[in-house]
Amino acid sequence: MDASRTRNKGGAASLSLAGTGIQVGGRGIIEDSAEIQAARGGARGRPVYIVDGARTPFLKVRGKPGPFSPVDLAVQCGRPLLERQDIPREGFDRVVLGCVNVIADEMNPARVAALRLGMGAATVAYTMQINCGSGMQSIDTAFRTIQSGHADLILAGGAESLSHAPLVFRRDAAAWFGSLMSARGPGARLKALAGFRPRFMKPETGLERGLTDPVVELNMGQTAEIIAHLFQVSRDASDAYAAESHRRLALAQAGGWLDGEIEPAMTRDGAAFVADDGVRPDSTPEKLATLKPVFEPPWGKVTAGNSSQITDGASWVILASEEALEKHRLKPRAVIIDSHWSALDPSIMGLGPTLCATEMMKRHDMGMADIDLWELNEAFAAQVLACLAAWNDADYCETVLGLDGRLGRIERDRLNPDGGAISLGHPVGASGNRIVLHLVNALHRMDLHRGIATECIGGGQGGAMMIERI
Repeated sequence: MDASRTRNKGGAASLSLAGTGIQVGGRGIIEDSAEIQAARGGARGRPVYIVDGARTPFLKVRGKPGPFSPVDLAVQCGRPLLERQDIPREGFDRVVLGCVNVIADEMNPARVAALRLGMGAATVAYTMQINCGSGMQSIDTAFRTIQSGHADLILAGGAESLSHAPLVFRRDAAAWFGSLMSARGPGARLKALAGFRPRFMKPETGLERGLTDPVVELNMGQTAEIIAHLFQVSRDASDAYAAESHRRLALAQAGGWLDGEIEPAMTRDGAAFVADDGVRPDSTPEKLATLKPVFEPPWGKVTAGNSSQITDGASWVILASEEALEKHRLKPRAVIIDSHWSALDPSIMGLGPTLCATEMMKRHDMGMADIDLWELNEAFAAQVLACLAAWNDADYCETVLGLDGRLGRIERDRLNPDGGAISLGHPVGASGNRIVLHLVNALHRMDLHRGIATECIGGGQGGAMMIERI
């Protein structure tokens, strides 16, 4: 990997990838905050515990609005979660919910969900948005709030209904509608009508626009192609990884390993959704190899088969202080050790996990051997494989991450043991919450101690959280 080292204004190392003009590295997006400064030697302040959590099945979008809005999904898994806890609904200090594609009927979905869950009119609730990291940001915000003594009990989640992403008119169509509405008199209206073009009646999906970065003018799949090229990730490796994701999720479903994590979602007419429905147990590298590249034909590595699925879903976790544990007689399942957020050039956003997770590990003087399990959100198979290659690349680790050599390999049995977004989907506002919840459950099932959940974030960022099982 050809690279040269520079320094940015903040004094942090960055890497100029030769011939690309791309800058990677730099300071984390909240690295200068008081909370992070206080955490330099580890997370100081009160300990914060994950008590319980639940999620809906992740439901694949099938070309039409799904049966649930974001708030519907949040309520579907939130109600049984709260009912199995001996906590008064008004006993929560606040509700925090990640949601990216907020629909017009549910402005501030956190507040709407809190009220529908019976949390009480006096419970403060607000919505977080940091793209793919929104569900984890809700946990992190709750974590820092409890840690600093400003709260004791918080419900933190993420919800997304990508099937309800709005249809939007093209910009020239919107301009035409505006001219028609503002026309005064028959002559002006006729002139405006004459400007109509048939293409005006073909709307675009808001999701399609949302998945394209407005700064570098690349969609998320193209950014995955870039880092696949930089780290020589092959199409064969990407398809093999995707097939394995489906195999692992199918095995987890058959083994009942997700039963305690998923709450069924019920429609008003009685239809029940009980499991993630995007899994393809018969998926093989050979079948995936027949699909054409979507973003960079004909030689690209990213296809519909080795990318995350467009999905609806929601997830919650309950976070508590020691005082709340004692007051409500709660049994914690994990403790949050630390979290970190980083930023980099949007065109290589997929490398975000290598920055944030590494900085967090450095802060605690840890290496790969100290982390028993990883949940790395599968935005694209090529993106996950590029991160794994970067951590095992001495040049990248020394120049970008500030290490003395390679951080090392993550063994495949320690990464996404029950599949990931390629097989179960990526409801953007919920995924960061799901990977933390599942990490807790997987650590318990596999009798392991410490894990990291991390994701890349559209727009060129990354988030990571370290937890330990109790």
